[in-house]
Amino acid sequence: MDLAEKQIAVLGAGDSGYAAAALARARGAKVCVFDSGDPKKLAAATEKFRTLGVSLICGEEALHPSGRYDVTVVSPGIDLAWPISQAFTAVSDEVIGEIELAWRCSDIPVIGITGTNGKTTTTSLIATMLQAAGLRAVAAGNIGLPYSEVVLSAEIYDWIVLELSSFQLETIRTFAPRIAIWMNFAPDHMDRYHSVEDYYAAKLRIFENLPSDGLAIHKWECELHPASRSQTFSAFSSEADLTYETGEIHHRASGRSFAFRPCVLQGKHNAENVMAALAVADALGIPWESVAPTITEFQAPPHRCERIACIDGVLYLNDSKSTNLHSLASALAGQDEPVILIVGGKNKGLDFAELRDLAGQMVREAICIGEIAESIAAAWDGVVSCRFASDVDVSIDLARSLARPGDIVLFSPGTSSFDMFPNYQVRGETFRQAVLKRAELTH
Repeated sequence: MDLAEKQIAVLGAGDSGYAAAALARARGAKVCVFDSGDPKKLAAATEKFRTLGVSLICGEEALHPSGRYDVTVVSPGIDLAWPISQAFTAVSDEVIGEIELAWRCSDIPVIGITGTNGKTTTTSLIATMLQAAGLRAVAAGNIGLPYSEVVLSAEIYDWIVLELSSFQLETIRTFAPRIAIWMNFAPDHMDRYHSVEDYYAAKLRIFENLPSDGLAIHKWECELHPASRSQTFSAFSSEADLTYETGEIHHRASGRSFAFRPCVLQGKHNAENVMAALAVADALGIPWESVAPTITEFQAPPHRCERIACIDGVLYLNDSKSTNLHSLASALAGQDEPVILIVGGKNKGLDFAELRDLAGQMVREAICIGEIAESIAAAWDGVVSCRFASDVDVSIDLARSLARPGDIVLFSPGTSSFDMFPNYQVRGETFRQAVLKRAELTH
């Protein structure tokens, strides 16, 4: 993409906006960044952009562009329906996102991964697996490292492995991953989308430009039927190309198997993450046995069914990243032992009655916390014994008193953290430290 002397507006002063501005500036564009946030709160960002040679226009002034732009690059956190987006759409020849900008500035092939849950673990796993196979690979996108930053680095890679949110996929135009992976789908982000169908359509765009020789890898139950060739996986159906049974992953056509039970990753939902990685290995001609040690020893990013400790024969798992019903359902369905569940947080209108049957099957005792605690107990009345705790620390002591050797204490809130914590990371770290403190006291 020739950006020399082009007028580029970047909306949003966060990491994505900064990376986009830096890339466009390095390619010779005339760049200005706009953010309608409080100028006082954006003082540090203003200075950061100034060192880049880029102006940051903040507050009310950002809503009133004074000229025309060849391209406006919208950060994923900014809704296209917001006033700032609408204002710049009216004065721009083209509106794209940071993912599209980076794609047009790079010729490195991409593996793109989307889904409501499991994206981060799968992205990290695939990048690590490719590195172990001797390929130059990097994980980027929604996982934390902006795609534009990777492109700007000018590092030589064989593959870029991108985690892609629905927000990022909304603004693609020509972006075409060589391998596109759809992990799963469940309603989420209804504060951004008018309907579940809109959310689904945004995610489905990952397949929009898939080349004829590309590969779609997706969960069998989603029945996506992409135009390109595909591989399916499922830990819950024997009809997928990759299936799961009693601790082993099977490739139905070839009869090959992969021992999942020794993996650090646990649960059927993580078995599906491994299946997606193995499908990528097949696509790239990488033998399973050559990457088996790497996959077996791979640890998920923090707060995703993360093993914290085993105390008195009871395993404690931190799944603080569980901020919606689907992630909670995946965590529950993936366990093979009785569960003492610590659940709850902010009341964002989720209907926990949707998980009533699953909870009745998998949960021996539930400890409800946060704003939504009473609603969860009411939704599961009659199928799960529900108790209440005032905070995470108290919930752990209660769980210890209820758990038996062989049980799993699963901290999987199923909703966001903002009633008690600034984010799920702080929530998960609070759980981790509290469990580790108790583990030390038992030695």
